Amino acid sequence: MAIRAMDDAKKPSGCGVMVFYGDMFRRRGFWHRRSASTSSVPQRSPEHRIAKLPSSNGRPQQPASDDKAMVLPANLSQPPATKPASSSMPATPSPRKAAASRRQPESNKASTSVHSSNGLAAELDSMIYDHRRAKGSGNLVRVSSGNAMVYGNLGNIRGNQNSTNSRNRDVFDYLPKTAKESRLNATWRNDFSYPGTSGVMGNIMKNPAKEPVESQPELCRALSKRLDPEELKEMGNEEYKKGRFAEALALYHRAIVMNPEVASYWSNKAAALMGLGRLLEAVGECKEAVRIEPSYCRAHHRLGTLYLRLGEAEKAIHHYKLSRKETSSNDFSQVHALQTHLAKCNEARKQKDWLTVLKESQAAVSAGADSAPQVFALQEEALLKLLRHDDADSVLNGAPKFDIEASTKFYGAARNAYILIIRAQVDMALGRFEDAVVVARRASELDPSNREIGVVVRRTHAVASARSKGNDLFKASKYGEACIAYGEGLDHDPQNSVLLCNRAACRSKLGHWEKAIEDCDVALNVRPSYSKARLRRADCNAKMERWEASIKDYEVLVQEISGDEEVCRALFEAKAQLKKQRGQQVRTVQS
Repeated sequence: MAIRAMDDAKKPSGCGVMVFYGDMFRRRGFWHRRSASTSSVPQRSPEHRIAKLPSSNGRPQQPASDDKAMVLPANLSQPPATKPASSSMPATPSPRKAAASRRQPESNKASTSVHSSNGLAAELDSMIYDHRRAKGSGNLVRVSSGNAMVYGNLGNIRGNQNSTNSRNRDVFDYLPKTAKESRLNATWRNDFSYPGTSGVMGNIMKNPAKEPVESQPELCRALSKRLDPEELKEMGNEEYKKGRFAEALALYHRAIVMNPEVASYWSNKAAALMGLGRLLEAVGECKEAVRIEPSYCRAHHRLGTLYLRLGEAEKAIHHYKLSRKETSSNDFSQVHALQTHLAKCNEARKQKDWLTVLKESQAAVSAGADSAPQVFALQEEALLKLLRHDDADSVLNGAPKFDIEASTKFYGAARNAYILIIRAQVDMALGRFEDAVVVARRASELDPSNREIGVVVRRTHAVASARSKGNDLFKASKYGEACIAYGEGLDHDPQNSVLLCNRAACRSKLGHWEKAIEDCDVALNVRPSYSKARLRRADCNAKMERWEASIKDYEVLVQEISGDEEVCRALFEAKAQLKKQRGQQVRTVQS
């Protein structure tokens, strides 16, 4: 009774489940018997917090010393009002299992008694075993120390480190939670990703960096201890200063779970998310911080900086004003400059002054909007209109990649539809027709009443269909019909470099080399780095014995496609033919 009273006085902890198994792992073949049959393990209520050992006369007795008692944390001391959904073992054995237990031979009764004496431990073992079995892993890991910190692939329980889905090994959600964890569970389930996994909502879609291995044990030890949330915050600050944003994020999150009413925990978590590039999530954390503490100046300043980077100038000004002394004159200068550049961009776009749009959008990025998708979309649109397709693709690749749902929620359906439809046009110009069709359709779903988007959607479908039809005909050696099919696509998009190059291939097969060169000229005008079009033009010039033009293209290709033996051979032959044409001596061996 004294031991039970001491255990009841313990405070709940949500950091994990600490179980002293006693001499359980010294029993030979325990895991084998457990995996072979669970019918021999009688189910015990969580109220039995201290295992009682059977005596020689069959009556239970207290353990001889405290180190042999099985003591569970206080948050397991009271059974839940209803059966937890996470429990993988029924509260009472089924009739079939009960009958099997009655039919058990006398030789196995001693073993059953040992299992009975450790009912809760067996139940916990069963939970972990069934969870691993459901996730496709039958490997059970022994815990040599007393504690079991379960957190993804970190901590004392370690499964196969080569597994690509480390979170499947996490049994954290299967174990009982504290009241605070239960209250926050629904909130965090949708918008929080554990460090080391790719985020979902509000995430800039970047591949997460591999975390330093040497930092994991320290983080595991911190999360496996019953630390004060302030201590966790301080440890998170140290990790943040070292640039270990994922570790800092885990520590801040743990502090929030333990005490969600402290604004600084949420603000610090936002800073860690910013370090990981997850800006939309960081906005949500800062909003929670200022909701808890409306006068929290640092959180307002951080929120203003986020809005500045995301291109929301008016919201940035609002929070900069609320941050008071935290905001400098330079912050206000940046956000006012952003307002000016965006206004000029929108006005120039209405007038179709694409050079001004390009200039002002680039200036907006320099003013601080380095993660604003709409600003990058303005650059891409201007470059497409100026027939600089390669440059437009470079801007698209450098633009932030947000989840579509999160971006729509943050910017609104109409603005995100504009971002997507510009992306679809860049994809189509670079020959990514299938991607263009998918993205254009999604933009149309977000803003179905927009006529400009409707036009782009129809054009995208027409171009993609023409290209597919032309490819089929070309493979069937029907070069004349394929040429017509590609021409139908060019009626909708006259500057499409891929369709132009494909039609040039058909014309070359038909012996229409002059027309093929014309198509290649147009394709290279919008995409100077398009190697296929340059190679096609070099080949056509060679067939027309225009050796100088052919050599010029081949020399460019040698620089762009380093080590290509076929191009090098073609260049050597073109130079040899040019010398022969000029009456010069020709070397027969390629140097």
